[in-house]
Amino acid sequence: MQKIELQAEPREVLGKQTKNLRRQGITPVHIYGHGVDSLALQCDSLKLERVMAVAEENRIITLKIKNEKADRPVLTREVQRDALNGKLIHVDFYQVRMDEKVEVQVPIDLIGEAPALTEKENSLLQELHELGVECLPGNIPANIEIDISVLTEAGQAIRVKDIKLPSGVTVLTDEDTIIANIIVRAKEKVVEEEKPEAEAEGAPAAEGAAAGEKPKAEAPAKESKEKESK
Repeated sequence: MQKIELQAEPREVLGKQTKNLRRQGITPVHIYGHGVDSLALQCDSLKLERVMAVAEENRIITLKIKNEKADRPVLTREVQRDALNGKLIHVDFYQVRMDEKVEVQVPIDLIGEAPALTEKENSLLQELHELGVECLPGNIPANIEIDISVLTEAGQAIRVKDIKLPSGVTVLTDEDTIIANIIVRAKEKVVEEEKPEAEAEGAPAAEGAAAGEKPKAEAPAKESKEKESK
């Protein structure tokens, strides 16, 4: 695995004044750890961006601090970015001990082809994208590959308990958690609009009235003849 290195130097500018550093292309960083005194540092923003692009949260970074002889192995713990332009605002590093286990999130990559996807109505759903593990810093996997070629039909799933991890790596995520499964896409329901009931073509006109004409009002009943006088 390629070694990731980053240059840093002690930082004296603190608080709101760090805005001036960012204008100069410098990003404030902070380092802390178990049994380690916290330290305010600063890094060149462009170099730090390149490191952040490959290190993520599960890669050991060799931090080289100015005027320090020994390098520091660190993990990225928190990255703050400007919500508008995405530029780095601040980065926290956690210094690790190579003989002490750490908990990290490792990305999951799906590989292979699922035979179930030959059916048009089937779809692959990845429900878990990172796996929580515990191990020594030197044993942290760069990623975890999951072969989906075992998914042959709808309803099948790959769970955390199905993963085989490297020796020395312990999974922390619940073993019954689904990583990926095959689902059946809901078929689009085509609802035909009911056509309004129309008069049947060529239907006979109402009795006693011409077709298309309103029926005439019924004539009032004739008054009964006067009763014969007694």
